[in-house]
Amino acid sequence: MELKICHLYPDVLNLYGDTGNVICMKNRLQWRGIDVSVANAPIGETPSFSEFDVFFLGGGQDFEQEVLLDDLHMGKDKNLISAIEDGKTFLAICGGYQMLGNYYQNAAGHRCEFLGAIDFYTRSAEKRMIGNYLFRCVPSCGGSEVVGFENHSGKTYLSSGVQPLGEVLCGFGNNAEDRTEGVHYKNVFGTYSHGPVLPKNPELCDFILQTALERKYGKCELPPLDDRAEQAAHTVAIGITTKGKIKRHNARSCQKP
Repeated sequence: MELKICHLYPDVLNLYGDTGNVICMKNRLQWRGIDVSVANAPIGETPSFSEFDVFFLGGGQDFEQEVLLDDLHMGKDKNLISAIEDGKTFLAICGGYQMLGNYYQNAAGHRCEFLGAIDFYTRSAEKRMIGNYLFRCVPSCGGSEVVGFENHSGKTYLSSGVQPLGEVLCGFGNNAEDRTEGVHYKNVFGTYSHGPVLPKNPELCDFILQTALERKYGKCELPPLDDRAEQAAHTVAIGITTKGKIKRHNARSCQKP
């Protein structure tokens, strides 16, 4: 078996070590004897997206998002939408997650038209949503508890019928209002979780990898790995997050899982 990973815009979308998610996916495949290759697709390059199984979009600030919009709308947008509708696996973080939606509207009312691949939108908030946070994935995404770090001024609102990635247990998530976090559409996983998110949440990483493998090869099981170090990091991060240290504007109180 083999998976091919496409890292989209690594030159401008890489806040808080988000590239670590690609390293994590690559390592967890190689440790199981599964072949894996990673190709970068920076601004100005348009690879043949049909050749890839997994796509990764990291986080970026408003400036970086606007910088790459022209490049996105020169053909990549149609190719990415086709890949999403074809069931290819995507992991998108923060700014990369926002770009899969319809638009981002800043405080002045200016809209950046994004990919429109999934029916949601993002608006600028008055105060940033910052801190460690915890959410539980919906059952269709494995149901695991995910701990990460969020830092965003955008509030994301999913349209009716669009499923979130999870439910916020502690922190802000999509908008600090409806307790939703991220988005799950076909085999797309979008989240505000930096960190990077996957190394300390191995269950989520394996669920994402399995979606890609099963799309390509049919039903399969990933052999277990010795995740004692990863689970220890996961447990410590949850402990830090749920000690009542997150007291931000309009934040939900921590609910012990």
